[in-house]
Amino acid sequence: MNKLITKLSIKEKIGYGLGDTASHFVWDMVGFWILIFYTDTFGISAAAAGTIMLIARVWDMFSDPLMGIIADRTNTRWGKFRPYLLWMALPYSILAVLTFTTPDFGPTGKVIYAGVTYFLLMTVFTAINLPYSSLGAVMTSDSYERAGLNSYRFIFAFAGQFIVTGTALYLAGYFGQGDNAKGYQYTLMLFATVSFILFMITFKTTRERVKPPVAQEKNLKQDLRNLFKNRPWVILFFVGIISFVMFAIQNLSIAYYFKYYIADEESVQLFNVIGTVALIIGIPFSKPLAKRFGKRNVYMASSLISGLFFILLYLPGNENIYSIYVLNILAKFTYAPAVPLLWTMLADTADYSEWKYGRRATGLVFSAATFAQKAGWGIGGALAGWLLVFYQFVPNVAQSAQSLNGIKMMISVYPGLLYMSCAILLFFYAIDHKTCLLMQNDLEKRRENV
Repeated sequence: MNKLITKLSIKEKIGYGLGDTASHFVWDMVGFWILIFYTDTFGISAAAAGTIMLIARVWDMFSDPLMGIIADRTNTRWGKFRPYLLWMALPYSILAVLTFTTPDFGPTGKVIYAGVTYFLLMTVFTAINLPYSSLGAVMTSDSYERAGLNSYRFIFAFAGQFIVTGTALYLAGYFGQGDNAKGYQYTLMLFATVSFILFMITFKTTRERVKPPVAQEKNLKQDLRNLFKNRPWVILFFVGIISFVMFAIQNLSIAYYFKYYIADEESVQLFNVIGTVALIIGIPFSKPLAKRFGKRNVYMASSLISGLFFILLYLPGNENIYSIYVLNILAKFTYAPAVPLLWTMLADTADYSEWKYGRRATGLVFSAATFAQKAGWGIGGALAGWLLVFYQFVPNVAQSAQSLNGIKMMISVYPGLLYMSCAILLFFYAIDHKTCLLMQNDLEKRRENV
């Protein structure tokens, strides 16, 4: 067997997966709790919080591709992408704590502090998560082995989400003893420490194997030109942004939904935990479904079916908890098989570039995923904040009927329609099963002849 087409060991798959557990210990605190933390604990307006998230995305337009370019040109004894796990884990952990710290500044000072810490955290997130994501594309050259690797990745990712969404409020209450600010800060200290340790395990247990063509010269202009000629990559770029806008609007709104509509703030943790369990159960179906029906077709079906279940979440009243939980389980279970596929398909577009144009820029290709992830969260976070203002949300008081209806729309109809729209874009994605096999065989022959 060619050493590039590697059957990865269970140890290496688990080690790689723990890197996304590490990421989610911080990322899910931002993804689920940052907006309500800003409005209800730190005391800045929803509009200001949303604007901070959106402004940070302007910087991401430059920082994400820049990080991809830097990673592609990094050469160390550990490889191109692994060393960033070692170098960035500590800054990532420290900034996570600072982002959930509440200094006693005035109104303007609080907004500035929130903006600076959020901006820095997202920058370091790029510097560790983009190389981490790219690493999965160079551990093996087999597309379906990558699908299996990414299944491990997201099972461990959602294990991290399970812990964060299931324990964050309890831990904040335990550490804070009535002081939410202190509770959040101490909770982040715990999560950030665990995150650092897990990143070190990922660094120690993984290896890079797929290299760019030996004769490939450094040519940024050519890499960028090839990137935007790569239509499958362009399609996935927009699918990623739309998907993460959907996630952001829904995840940031769920806390408001349970606090003000269900009138049981702490039950949001059980809701999130059960949804995460449904995701974990559904993810292992990704690889066999992709082999049977093709990655694109599975992703399209997931978008349509899961999006419909999300929309149906609008219907139950606040007393009909059973229906709310069942619809959430169905939405998350049918969404789950698509989760690893975005990252697997992005790795395929890196192969496509090398196959079609003779150049490989894995880090630059995966900068699309990191940018889409953060742009989606930024745009979605901004929309969530602005929608709360539009629906006349006022923190820590009983909400008007208009506000409650808006919060319901934000966890159901808006994200459902967005996710269903991804199927339209994916219809034009052209890398099917036959093309994957053809690319893999051609590229291996080229590498053997070097």
